[in-house]
Amino acid sequence: MAIPDDLWERVAPLLPPHLPRRRRHPGRLPVDDRTALAGIIYVLCKGVAWRDVPASVVGCSGVTCWCRLRDWTEAGVWPRLHEVLLAELRAAGLLDMEHAAIDGSHIRALKRGDHVGPSPVDRGRPGSKHHLIVDRHGTQLAVSLTGGNRHDVTQLVPLLEAIPPIRGVRGRPRRKPKRLYADRGYDYDLYRRLLWQRGIKPVIARRDTAHGSGLGKVRWVVERTFAWLRQFKRLRVRSERRADLHQGLLELACSIICLRRLRTSF
Repeated sequence: MAIPDDLWERVAPLLPPHLPRRRRHPGRLPVDDRTALAGIIYVLCKGVAWRDVPASVVGCSGVTCWCRLRDWTEAGVWPRLHEVLLAELRAAGLLDMEHAAIDGSHIRALKRGDHVGPSPVDRGRPGSKHHLIVDRHGTQLAVSLTGGNRHDVTQLVPLLEAIPPIRGVRGRPRRKPKRLYADRGYDYDLYRRLLWQRGIKPVIARRDTAHGSGLGKVRWVVERTFAWLRQFKRLRVRSERRADLHQGLLELACSIICLRRLRTSF
C-alpha cells in the first residue's frame, strides 16, 4: 500500500524526529515513517485489527503501526495536519464559514475505556458519540468524541472552541462562523445566548413544533459528512480502548477528506 505524495508532503514536516540510536547496541533500524503511515491508513480504511495487518502488503507489523499512531497522536500531529489543510482550502476559496452546521452521531464501542457510556439509541449498550461541526460545503472544522450518553448540546461550545485559527488569506485567522445551524437537540435558550455572545447567529429548530422548519436545506451537509466518515471502516464501530487514539483516527480521516476536496478542485 502506497501513500500518495501529496499527503506525505504535508505529513512529513509535522512528524517528531526519532530518538538517536545508541552507538554500542543500536538495535534494529526503525521502520520508515511513510511505511508506518501506510499501515495506519490501511487499518483506518479496512477496519482490521492491528494484529491482522498484513506485513506483506503494508511493509511492517500492525504493532509498529499502532506504536507510531500512539506517538504521533501524543505529539499532536493530526490536529496540525487538519489545520494545514483547512488553511489550504481557505486559500483556494473552498472554505465557506459564513454558515456552519453541527450534529452528533452514535457508534457502538466494543471495548471499555474513556468516553464510553450507555447509548440511549442502542438499548443502553456501551457506545460513544462523534460530534462534528462543518462549513457550508460539509468540510470538517472540528470533531470530538464523547460517551454515548452525552447530550449533543453539551459539545456545542467545546466544538466551537476547538476550531483552529484558519489562515490561508491575508488578515486575521478565521475561528468562528457567522451562523450556526442545528436541529432540535440544541434548542436551549442558554446556548442561544452563548452563541449570540460570541457573535454567532443561532439558527436552531424549535422543539414541540411541527417538522418542516426548512433547515434541512442547509443542515444536510453535516449528515453527508458523517456518511463520508463512515466510509472509513475503523470509525463505524469504536475498537480503540484509548479515546485519544480514536480521536486521532477521526482527525486523520477528516484530513484525508479535506485533501480529497483539494484534489477535485483543480
